[in-house]
Amino acid sequence: MDTSSLYEIPLTLIDGTETTFGEFRGKTVLVVNVASKCGFTPQYAGLEALYEKYATDGLVILGMPSNQFMGQEPGGEDDIAAFCGLTYGVTFPMTAKIAVRGKDQHPLFTELTKFKRGLLPGLVKWNFEKFLVNPDGQVVDRFASTVEPQSTEIVTAIEKVIAAESVA
Repeated sequence: MDTSSLYEIPLTLIDGTETTFGEFRGKTVLVVNVASKCGFTPQYAGLEALYEKYATDGLVILGMPSNQFMGQEPGGEDDIAAFCGLTYGVTFPMTAKIAVRGKDQHPLFTELTKFKRGLLPGLVKWNFEKFLVNPDGQVVDRFASTVEPQSTEIVTAIEKVIAAESVA
């Protein structure tokens, strides 16, 4: 998919606002499928810390709640927003609940999962998988659920994309 059509993919934000992925054109975006009742849920804290540290450099964290893995995101959008804000102080953008796989897969995940890396080809395997999209709209990296947001692996990848953008 060319990046211009990636930017045309519709998104519904958690507050019901309709937009497109194009809202993040020119930004480095870490897209994460999230859930409130998962063993990886504490990663919200690390995601928020990343967002606070690198937002001025153009990083956006985009949380996309999904209830597809053992029903670990059972609440509605208001419940999810309240939980994330009150429990983890989340200020980064979140979407309405979506499907990350299957016949109702959100179009953004259809495109993101085309990026193959190591042990993570194809379908999303679990909550808190992470996809790094550069400011040109290209998926440049993918991280397993077990890779913590503030890990050297993720921080290095983000800093590399940000540095490349500042040189461009």
